[in-house]
Amino acid sequence: MSKMLIDIGSTYFKVATKKRIEHHFRNFKTSIYDDLMDKCEALIKGYDKENIHICSSANGGLSTLIIGLTESFSLKYATNIAYNSGINIIESMVYNKLESYERPKENIDVVIIVGGIDSKKDIFDKKLIDYLESITYQNIVYVGSVTQTKFLTTYIQNLVVLPNIIDNKLKMYEDDLKDYLTNLYASDIEGKDDIKDLYALTSNQIYSTPYIVNQALPFIDTLLDVADPFIVVDIGGATTDIHYSKELVDDNIITTNEYDRLVFKKLGVYKSADSLVFSAKNNEFVYELLAHLNKTEDILDKRDKEATILLMQLAIFLVLYKVSHHHKSYLNIKLTSLNSIVLTGGITKVLDAKQIDDVIEFFYKKILNYSTIPNRVVDLNYSIWTLGVK
Repeated sequence: MSKMLIDIGSTYFKVATKKRIEHHFRNFKTSIYDDLMDKCEALIKGYDKENIHICSSANGGLSTLIIGLTESFSLKYATNIAYNSGINIIESMVYNKLESYERPKENIDVVIIVGGIDSKKDIFDKKLIDYLESITYQNIVYVGSVTQTKFLTTYIQNLVVLPNIIDNKLKMYEDDLKDYLTNLYASDIEGKDDIKDLYALTSNQIYSTPYIVNQALPFIDTLLDVADPFIVVDIGGATTDIHYSKELVDDNIITTNEYDRLVFKKLGVYKSADSLVFSAKNNEFVYELLAHLNKTEDILDKRDKEATILLMQLAIFLVLYKVSHHHKSYLNIKLTSLNSIVLTGGITKVLDAKQIDDVIEFFYKKILNYSTIPNRVVDLNYSIWTLGVK
């Protein structure tokens, strides 16, 4: 029997069957379950629970704090694994600079502690314990040197200890932490009233949408006209995600994955529109982009259809800027080496090809001083998502 695929986003949901894909804007006056059944009940009732697969980004993902020994190994490796598990990182901290960081005020879903190869000793001390006692978190996991396990388990209640993500050759071992974070996300979904109600529809695990997208990337060329190396820009209501070919970064991380993910939590066009506008107003090139698009500055403070189109365009520009060599960030992507830029998510229902091309061409010519523009591919039918779920 054929399958039904359902993706619940922060501002819309989509339902795919073998015959068609339906796209519905969320009704925030009712629950996700009631909204879904109100619009798609007849269609859903035609499928058995084992043939209905659901993924979601509606709960915003897990907020994560990472404390590591070094930026070049500990933090870099843990950050890479977290992003590719669909996790949102609020802060990553170098252990010996712990006192210099502002303590997060919000409740953190999971703290990751990492540091040192298994032969390294005397890494952490009471400073770490005091810091952890000053913040609020729900889960905590240790994936560092085995020599520190006894000390940490003595002082930290409910600490989950997993194998070190850094082996003795300084290569990354990711499987256990990735499985832990993926399952933690699933458990978090089950605990959200709006999401857990959806288990009445399916007997399968509900996964993170970014995780599902990443699973599809090795096979994307079977459905779309995409050539490596490429990036996938997924613009939604709460976040903008970028998935990229590993060959596009100068990286000493050795993994079995060909593709990685980076999330920009404050570049969504609905739930985080205010922060997107703030980033735009503080970018030195945005006002030139506005002029290029024949827009005036006052549109940034509006919230209508025209403004939504512009916010989508700004999200494309800002995410490209933030991963370019013009901006110091977690990583820089070799954008001039791209063959394809794939756009998916809510953007595909708002922008037309010209509106997308205007931004990409401006970025490449103005910011990169580069005349060759990558092939632009719009994932109109959510092919990446459906492929990933399968």
